[in-house]
Amino acid sequence: MKLSTRGRFGLRVLVELAVRQDQGPIMMEHLNACVGGSRKYLYNLLTTLKHAGLVRAVRGAGGGYTLARRPEQISVHEVVRSLEEDSSPVDCQAGGRRCGQLDTCATREVWLELDQTVERVLSAIRLSELAERQQRKCAEPPMFHI
Repeated sequence: MKLSTRGRFGLRVLVELAVRQDQGPIMMEHLNACVGGSRKYLYNLLTTLKHAGLVRAVRGAGGGYTLARRPEQISVHEVVRSLEEDSSPVDCQAGGRRCGQLDTCATREVWLELDQTVERVLSAIRLSELAERQQRKCAEPPMFHI
């Protein structure tokens, strides 16, 4: 499984919202400064995340974006699934596509097991955990090597 830029950026946006969850709505300009990319790209990501029920847009003065649920309730798998068209490691699993060797292919079982393992790992990781990791990384003093 290889995540696209969409999946990586989208997860970074949600981690940023999780880190700042107690600060109220976060403006898109701040999110853009944190994760990079173009404003249009970020807007498209946020729209997708909003439709997936992961973020909420707040209009007006003091508006911006917030998580739609507590970070403990959102798994990395849910984020990836909402942003990636297909996260299957091989095409024969993706979207019900079938090949002529589906019933006789021993390697397909390996890909199914890999897919299930990735899903299990990503389902176990919550945004709250990633937010804690992010805060620890930002709090650590930089290491200087000579």
